[in-house]
Amino acid sequence: MPDFFVHPSSVIDDGAVIGTGTTIWHFCHVMPGAKIGQRCNLGQNTFIGKDVSIGNNVKIQNNVSVYSGVVIEDDVFLGPSMVFTNVINPRSIVNRKAEYMQTIVRQGVTIGANVTVVCGITLGQYSFIGAGAVVTHDIPAYALAYGNPARIQGWMCQCGTRLLFEKKANSESAVCAACGKHYNKQNQSVKLV
Repeated sequence: MPDFFVHPSSVIDDGAVIGTGTTIWHFCHVMPGAKIGQRCNLGQNTFIGKDVSIGNNVKIQNNVSVYSGVVIEDDVFLGPSMVFTNVINPRSIVNRKAEYMQTIVRQGVTIGANVTVVCGITLGQYSFIGAGAVVTHDIPAYALAYGNPARIQGWMCQCGTRLLFEKKANSESAVCAACGKHYNKQNQSVKLV
């Protein structure tokens, strides 16, 4: 008896690995070689491609496809109907499976509803991508980015509260108003202190 839940309408191919406490809802498909961590939640109509790696405690909302080449670390939130790509220049008459590009979604990232993430980039830890954004380049850790193309609009705490930085000498610092965590910022680099 498995220690995870799969709705009867979903298909889990042989060779997929699913962690303890994970829940897979209606009409999902998990391909061979996919690895899904513990305590994940896959919403209705989710597709997980061949050899995709998903960490622990990942929440994937309805209608999300995670294609081969995407790596998702722990504690990530993927909003409804957001999109990953895995080839820069797709053509239906040209087989480009050997050209899949890796996209890395670091720990704690939030990706809002209807976001498109173009392949070959890295979303830094705890970055926050606002709904409807089109992400075409790397996003640094703790950045709040939105728009088309997505641009850095601010900075976010691990708890999901916007940070307000104050200048001090050669750097800037912030204390989260919600949880009290301390951060330093130099240029476009934010670090938890």
